[in-house]
Amino acid sequence: MKNIISKVFVAAAIIVGASATSSFAQATATASATANIITPITIALVTNMNFGNIAVSPTSGGTVVLAPASTRTSTGGVTLPATTGTVAAANFTVSGATGYTYAITLPTTATLSDGSSHTMGMSAFTSTPSGTGVLTGGSQTLTVGATLTVSAAQAPNSYTNSTAVPVTVNYN
Repeated sequence: MKNIISKVFVAAAIIVGASATSSFAQATATASATANIITPITIALVTNMNFGNIAVSPTSGGTVVLAPASTRTSTGGVTLPATTGTVAAANFTVSGATGYTYAITLPTTATLSDGSSHTMGMSAFTSTPSGTGVLTGGSQTLTVGATLTVSAAQAPNSYTNSTAVPVTVNYN
């Protein structure tokens, strides 16, 4: 019986020793968590896009290309009269966290209408800066131009966008 009791004590000592050893195999550390909320990015319209006065041939259409620098050129049967009217690329102020970069998304198409059945299409939107911008000092001017397609004998009238011309910015 002594032999059995001594074997039980030896087995118990081995189990206690093994569990004591495994408890020393663990270690715990802690970490803290932080977050930094930056200034939200915003875009505000300063000036609407305006292609100015346009003349078109009764037999041949063409285009007016309005650059982000508010200059314009024409192609085909479209001419740009000496009395230009108001010519302006769309102008926006983008604001946010100083030094951050942002992506610019321009529309692919938009439509101008005279409120009747006459329309002209806009496409090939371009911007300065192009693709991405940098919020130096927390803001940047963003200008947007486009190409206006004018049909031959386009009806004389004042045309405005009948569909939105969204310009979207977001942090990179």
